[in-house]
Amino acid sequence: MSRILLFFLLFAAFVFADKSTANSAPFIPKAYLFPADYQTIIDSMVPGSQFGLSIRSLRSGKQIAAIRADSFFTPASTLKTVTTAAALDFLPLHYQAKTSMQLAGSISGKTFRGVIRLRGEGDPNISARFYTEPFFILHSLADSIRSKNIDTLIIRTELDSSYFSGPRKPKHWRSNYFLSWYGAEVTPLIFNDNCALIHLYPGEKEGDTAKVVVEPDVGYVRVNNSLITDKGNRRKWRYALDPDDPVITISGSIGKNVQNAAIVIPVRNPNFYFERAFLQALQDRGLVIVLDTLARSGLELHSISIKGTPLLSFLDEINQRSQNLHAEALFRIFAAAKYQVGNVENGIKGVQEFLRKWKLNPEDFVLFDGCGLSPKNKIKPSSETKLLATMARHPKGKYYINSFAGPGVGSGSKRMQTLEFAWRIRFKTGFINETHGLVGFMPTIDGDTLLIASFLNNTGKNPDNISRNALDSVWSCIYRAANNGYSSLLTMKDLFQQGGHITGLSNRIRFFSEKFLGKPYGMGGPTGEGYLDPTEPKRMINTDSLDCVTYLEHVLALAKSSSEDSLFSTLQKIRYINGQTAYSFRKHYFVADWLGEGKFAKQIFLPNDTSVIRTIPKKDFFKSKKIDYQELDPKLYLRYLPLDKAIEFADSPWQGESTVRGIGFISSRNTLDTFHTGFLILDKGKKPVLRDASYKFKKVLDHELLEYLNSWLGTGKCPGIILFEFL
Repeated sequence: MSRILLFFLLFAAFVFADKSTANSAPFIPKAYLFPADYQTIIDSMVPGSQFGLSIRSLRSGKQIAAIRADSFFTPASTLKTVTTAAALDFLPLHYQAKTSMQLAGSISGKTFRGVIRLRGEGDPNISARFYTEPFFILHSLADSIRSKNIDTLIIRTELDSSYFSGPRKPKHWRSNYFLSWYGAEVTPLIFNDNCALIHLYPGEKEGDTAKVVVEPDVGYVRVNNSLITDKGNRRKWRYALDPDDPVITISGSIGKNVQNAAIVIPVRNPNFYFERAFLQALQDRGLVIVLDTLARSGLELHSISIKGTPLLSFLDEINQRSQNLHAEALFRIFAAAKYQVGNVENGIKGVQEFLRKWKLNPEDFVLFDGCGLSPKNKIKPSSETKLLATMARHPKGKYYINSFAGPGVGSGSKRMQTLEFAWRIRFKTGFINETHGLVGFMPTIDGDTLLIASFLNNTGKNPDNISRNALDSVWSCIYRAANNGYSSLLTMKDLFQQGGHITGLSNRIRFFSEKFLGKPYGMGGPTGEGYLDPTEPKRMINTDSLDCVTYLEHVLALAKSSSEDSLFSTLQKIRYINGQTAYSFRKHYFVADWLGEGKFAKQIFLPNDTSVIRTIPKKDFFKSKKIDYQELDPKLYLRYLPLDKAIEFADSPWQGESTVRGIGFISSRNTLDTFHTGFLILDKGKKPVLRDASYKFKKVLDHELLEYLNSWLGTGKCPGIILFEFL
């Protein structure tokens, strides 16, 4: 049966109006993947910027939408997806960075005299980020000394920072980055993210010097305080960091009513910050410390190595919260584990080897660091989606994907919050200096996953929040197109669970068909090919409204599916020849295609039936959709029960066992087979009941077959009926 087509437009998360005229129509992106619409969004929101986009199907591996996908873009923090992929590929999941302590000297009574050596392997999680307080690991080291019945230490300390080589301040970073927490120096001995929190408190009255408190205060960061208490809620302070020493100078004013004011600063030479924190931890445990620069080493009397948090905790901090220090530490850890020297050069070398191993082109990934802060980093969107596809299929792929942020999670905590079912998306964010990126994984309603890489460069004076919202708008449009009807899929899954106890195909059809009673009729075919085919990009599944054929199809999918996870694929196999979701493969003619395939139903030939031969005009049908149909128009030998005989059948109580059959109503048009269909509810001793999605009544309902057939008497529009059984 031919279906009337009704174009359905998808309303995107953001609607953009042409600013040139007050009465211009709103811009509504198309319901399928259409790159020109995404460029329009960017041009409307971030004019003058450079936009790159690649959308790749995980199922096929093919890039299905692109905008400057083979051009280089600065990726910002989305570069972390490369670092974490290479590290996860090489390092075992149980990898843990070690922090070691060695006591070499002599013991007299309860006094140790000698050298304490501290060695770090880049554990970035010695902080309150993973433990109850930042000193947890350092207190554990101190406790191990106390366990040796030592209460006094006459010592000098030696720091072994050889696990990482190269400058603490990465090359190619802009100098202003080192003034902020996200530009913390990179060392193998890391404490408290190599940062300190500076609390600012107003004095008691105007003109008083404000109070400045360092947390944690281990006596390392020094403060030059010229901050003056002012009136009200003024926040007019300034601060400057010494480029080489752990000194902060604070000036300006703070209102006496100000509360909870604080600054996070990176510390200089964090190896020594770690050392001072270690000495503080010893004192916290009651050990008496006497520093002696002339203390001599001796026999190794005690050593301990404490393993830090596992590799996956690194990935979560890097990809969900975009921690640069964690990324740079992992970059060097990966390099040291692979080449015995942990530096940027070996990190880059290791990434290139990883890319070649997985048949990715290293020339498409230009790295100068591991976190993405360098403006010299460059990536092609098309190559980024190839990387994401590789990691989705990787043996450790699920850990990689789950480490990403998403709407409401990590760096995505305030992104796409109004997008329905957005929790399914996983992405990595990126932002620095006129550069934005958003890359990740987007599941689709049909069971595929889209790999998406989107970049905005040279955003200029456009506000950063607008640039971020522009990328979110593009992603929202893609998501709504690729998941149009997802709520209906959830409805189907819920119905499937309700019918789990029902056995037998006929019983299941009866049960599920009844569940749709009262559902609105959807004029013109409420279901299409979604984002997969622009010919009719309506929902691929729709329980909100149904026409006569889609009603049969949805019920049959529920009845025949073996699990809730197979509902969607079963529905597509019912709707399309060989299950190939495309308009040209849809079963448009009910008898010729839907029944003719013979996989889900077959016609029941009845006594007193008759037959006609009709030519189905598929060439003209597809031509109207600009689809080239190469085969000859098929001839259909149509057998049916004439209307008068059908009325006799409908007026007689059913004598067989109770069951459910299908029924089709023959069209009088020579170019069509049927014009309507439905379920036939047959209960022993009762007249047949038609259960259908009715155009006349605008809903799914039960009514007597006899009444329906009588309504066609004398019209000449319904020559008869066919019956069919479901397989």
